[in-house]
Amino acid sequence: MQHYYFDHNATTPVAPEVLRDLTQTLAEVCGNASSIHYYGQAAKQRLENARRQIAARMGADPREIVFTSGGTESDNLAIFGIARRESAHVITSAIEHPAVLNACAQLEREGTEVTYLPPTGDGIVQLDDIKRALRPSTVLITIMHANNETGVVQPVREISEIARSAGVVFHSDGVQVAGRLPVNVREIGVDLYAISGHKFGAPKGVGALYVRKGVPLKPILFGGHHERDRRAGTENVPGISALGKAAGLASDWTQIAPLRDRLERGILGSIEGASINGSTGHRLPNTTNIRFDGIEGEAIVIALDLRGYAVSSGSACSSGAVEPSHVLLAMGLKPEDARSSVRFSLGPENTEAEVDGLIAAVEASVAHLRRISPVMSHV
Repeated sequence: MQHYYFDHNATTPVAPEVLRDLTQTLAEVCGNASSIHYYGQAAKQRLENARRQIAARMGADPREIVFTSGGTESDNLAIFGIARRESAHVITSAIEHPAVLNACAQLEREGTEVTYLPPTGDGIVQLDDIKRALRPSTVLITIMHANNETGVVQPVREISEIARSAGVVFHSDGVQVAGRLPVNVREIGVDLYAISGHKFGAPKGVGALYVRKGVPLKPILFGGHHERDRRAGTENVPGISALGKAAGLASDWTQIAPLRDRLERGILGSIEGASINGSTGHRLPNTTNIRFDGIEGEAIVIALDLRGYAVSSGSACSSGAVEPSHVLLAMGLKPEDARSSVRFSLGPENTEAEVDGLIAAVEASVAHLRRISPVMSHV
């Protein structure tokens, strides 16, 4: 049986060019980038070349790029590096990735006050809510660029303006956007911006945090003077080199939108009781989150996997969780509706034929599950 991948928001395949760069660096560059001899300087050259590639992709200065182990560490460094102080207040949203929400929960345990803003039913955080939540003690606003479950894009440029006017640092989790869509950190006005390589063709375990020059970020790891004293630890040179390569190759995923729309038309047109969660006007071009009345989303995921199609019922970082999606609940969905939702996230390699096959597989899977559902049998 052939298998087809429609779960790119969880992770993406490593691009062939990136894999070649990774294996070459592993084989040929053995030095520590902090060493002054030939081998160390060869590693340093790879490190700084990747820094320039990523900075160019983001419209940043290379000195503003801090390498990390991925999106979670980048988010944690941004949040704890700014807000871990006495009498501080943080503003975030109820639909953030667990890397942000759990970091904020830890801040609360340490005495920091955190305001969690609910989104609208379309999944968008309201600017007026952010303005009303501001206090004299507010030190950080952290709102994601695009949601990993619904794909809904937040008004980060406008949030940046609010933060700047209030003299508050603004961090955005850009993990689902960077490397997929054009992002210029100067234009959107963020102070801190997190990215993760495995979302756009690089290997897992490597990412970066953009730190605008002048932002007083405190480290959360302590050791050597790596990354200009912002992130201690010997750098993952092969992973970082691969990240830079992926950044240089990254394409504009806008071209995927017609395929995503084809998928939606096929599903909504053939399956009764199917509807889209979240805004359809402000979202990533590759993502759709669809609710199927009366069926558990996990059951659909399993049924589709048996037919060769990989999709998701929510955040990959919450796999195995029995609770309904916190994102969908925050948007106002009932728990049973949140549990009935499935995320489809396409990538550049998906084709029309694969999409049409997925539509047929969803239709057959939903029909079968509804036939055997004790709930639907009484409807």
